[in-house]
Amino acid sequence: MTSNSPGMPTLLADKATSLAALDEAIITCTACPRLVTWREECARVKRASFSSEEYWGKPIPGFGDENANIVIVGLAPAAHGGNRTGRMFTGDRSGDFLFASLFRVGLASQPASVSRNDGLHLRRTRVTAPVHCAPPENKPTSVERMTCAPFLAKELQLLAKTLKVAVVLGGFGWQALLAVLRQSGWTIPRPQPRFGHAATVVFTHPDGRELTLIGCFHPSQQNTFTGRLTEPMMDTIFEQAREVADS
Repeated sequence: MTSNSPGMPTLLADKATSLAALDEAIITCTACPRLVTWREECARVKRASFSSEEYWGKPIPGFGDENANIVIVGLAPAAHGGNRTGRMFTGDRSGDFLFASLFRVGLASQPASVSRNDGLHLRRTRVTAPVHCAPPENKPTSVERMTCAPFLAKELQLLAKTLKVAVVLGGFGWQALLAVLRQSGWTIPRPQPRFGHAATVVFTHPDGRELTLIGCFHPSQQNTFTGRLTEPMMDTIFEQAREVADS
């Protein structure tokens, strides 16, 4: 298998026996040439305001509690956010909005995430994405999403004993997660549930587990600056997630 083979994520995920091992495996992935080229170019050229910083420039693993009851599924790392800092939703406006909300509802130890070493801890919560590399224009292709899917499937498998809720930020993550759940044996209603803010669906697995999906508008500047997503709206979503996790 070559270093840019589409089957690389499957091989790497299959070998991981823990979340820590999966995180290390994700960092080594080079399966998508377009994403590799973009993430490395951004790390080399840099944004002027971050010109003195050393960019991460590699795939971004998940982050948070290894025994999480709640998983947050985003879209993909930002070129000058996660791709710079090496942590999901860290170093950009979307992350500022997200982690402030998690802090207000008691799921994060501090209201901001600025670097991998800032001391932030998530409580009962893990943050991940369907695509682990920064894409051009924040738009992964469907092929890139499918190529990266084995990592998300493995992450959910490793969280299976504790996971109760998935908060999905945006339609891309919603579609990606439903595809992974279907491939992993979960019962998906027909017609397939549609994404919407506060849309809530409970899925069942043949082994008896249940997983509640809750939709939330993505905390992109396009949504937060226009008021499509407000702080109370996002707080309500995570309060609901916490209540389900407690039940």
